[in-house]
Amino acid sequence: MKAKLKEYRIFISFFVVFSIVTITAFYTVLKPKKTLPIYNPSDVNPELVDSTVQYVALDHTIADFAFTNQNGKIITQKDYAGKIYVADFFFTTCQSICPKMTNNMVWLQDQIKNNPKVMLLSHSVTPDIDNVSVLKQYALKKGVIDRKWNLVTGNKKDIYYIARKSYLAVKTGKPSELYDMVHTENFVLVDAKRRIRGFYDGTNLDGPTEPGIKNVKQLLEDINFLCTEEN
Repeated sequence: MKAKLKEYRIFISFFVVFSIVTITAFYTVLKPKKTLPIYNPSDVNPELVDSTVQYVALDHTIADFAFTNQNGKIITQKDYAGKIYVADFFFTTCQSICPKMTNNMVWLQDQIKNNPKVMLLSHSVTPDIDNVSVLKQYALKKGVIDRKWNLVTGNKKDIYYIARKSYLAVKTGKPSELYDMVHTENFVLVDAKRRIRGFYDGTNLDGPTEPGIKNVKQLLEDINFLCTEEN
């Protein structure tokens, strides 16, 4: 009798283990694999895309650039070569959305500070006010880590050009308004091949979002996914 009970317990144990393994295998196979889209101008709301690039449906990448950071160093695309990075547009005297955006970027910096694959890039949209000295004071106040995060200034037309034609980050408006104030809450995720992989509400750290909009904690999840995708 004891022998039969022992055999029965062995059978039950084997059946339970087999069931767990089988269910796990089916779940792994059937679970949708995480992916991130690659955005081209034709994929984005036309209001956010300059008319000169709206037709581009493939191979859109961030254009070459050269801006000056908080330490007076010229920063170009070469400083971000092979890096995943998050870009945004701000100005130091902004009292509306920028403080929230900057605080959330500070939070993001803390999460990625030990990840050599990831950097941050913030463009001032009032470069005539935000000179190197002003950016440096702002960087010190916010705890910016120089090796991870560049706050840049430069020629206003160049900054607005890249915002609208490369990052697809703001409404274009009329041609006469091309160099009017760029003011957007968007954080833009760029992969190591200079392709746009996502847009996020930089004012929203972890709160609920509308369909198609992600918050900053979701941005961090996507950064971590890209780090594995790039391997």
